[in-house]
Amino acid sequence: MIGIDRLQKWEERVRKQMRILNITAQKPHSTGSGIYLTELVKNWNALGYEQAVLAGVYEEDSVNFPEGVIFYPVKYLSEELPFPIAGMSDEMPYKSTRYKDFTEEMFQAYRSAFQMVVRKAVEEFCPDLIVCHHLYLLTALVREWYPKKKVIGICHGSDLRQICKNPLQMEYIQKWIPQLDGIVALHDGQKKEIIRIFNCGEKLVHTVGVGYNQNLFYRKKTEEKPYRQLAFAGKVTEKKGIFSLLRALEMLSVKPENLVVKIAGGHGSREEYEEICRLARECRYPVIFLGSLQQEALAEVFRQSDVFALPSFFEGLPLVTMEAMACGCKVVCSQIPGMEEWLDEHVPGQQVEFVPLPEMTRVDEPKEEKLPEFEKKLAEAIEKKLEQQQEECPDLNGVSWEGISRTVLEMIT
Repeated sequence: MIGIDRLQKWEERVRKQMRILNITAQKPHSTGSGIYLTELVKNWNALGYEQAVLAGVYEEDSVNFPEGVIFYPVKYLSEELPFPIAGMSDEMPYKSTRYKDFTEEMFQAYRSAFQMVVRKAVEEFCPDLIVCHHLYLLTALVREWYPKKKVIGICHGSDLRQICKNPLQMEYIQKWIPQLDGIVALHDGQKKEIIRIFNCGEKLVHTVGVGYNQNLFYRKKTEEKPYRQLAFAGKVTEKKGIFSLLRALEMLSVKPENLVVKIAGGHGSREEYEEICRLARECRYPVIFLGSLQQEALAEVFRQSDVFALPSFFEGLPLVTMEAMACGCKVVCSQIPGMEEWLDEHVPGQQVEFVPLPEMTRVDEPKEEKLPEFEKKLAEAIEKKLEQQQEECPDLNGVSWEGISRTVLEMIT
């Protein structure tokens, strides 16, 4: 790590001259990776860096970046790009296209549309640094198009899942990602996966982590209520473990009138969501679907909740667990590789109850016959946290977005 004095002197020297272009193929703001991008932009703006953002959007979408940040939209469902947004997950909280469904014609349209807008941004904005989100197709393309520019890539986990499951341009992506000037990993387990998948040198990959917004997610005294509340936040899909969560609820000994379940997030396919709703209707506890929430509303749900559960089968480093902890929730989470070690190092006093993942057939698909045991352990972990009287006070001071933003910039020194 660089000393604070040295870093401040370096920042003063480069702030006046360094311009940063942030790139994502998806919508900003609306997913975990979108929040990561948004928070980096906000914090770099506060530090005085000139910035531009290039992102995939729909015509009707609005963006919210600090004043002075230039926005370059790449518009899906347009003449140049006549299909929905390419999503890094198979289920996105908005209308999307799965990369595995790309045809050659779609790939060429994608390449052409992004190349046109990236060229415009590079020529007009003249960035000194390009920050690409996801170690996937667009990042590989940008690296090929601008071999002399400084380009770094940020891994969000879903990109590794895509390249493990999807043959689309696999060799091309694996060729160009190792030629980046730096790669950001969320935790050490993910760093090892990046090195394995892309066969790149260890020095190229830097573990940085995620931060949370302390101005939105914090504790405050709430009115006493006659029941306990369990919260879930994320995409309401099978891969986030929502089916297992609903089945695990049936194993709890808590009386039906003493527990309310609130589920926040957009959903995937209509067919899958209808099955989730059917399970919820049959649950002996009231299950309330809140849909996609703004960050302020989500923080209020967490403050009203006793326990937050995230039984996901695949994640990068879920920011939402830290947001829930900051609001006073006790946390139950599936044992995502690398997460427990990262929390132990960066969040002293964390008491997350980790549930071992079931045996998997693919990177995010559990073996059906292994789910009952997983769900039994999930129920036991939730019950333990619901019964716990002692408040938890993890130290989250080391995971602010300001600190993460500075650390990412340290990479290029």
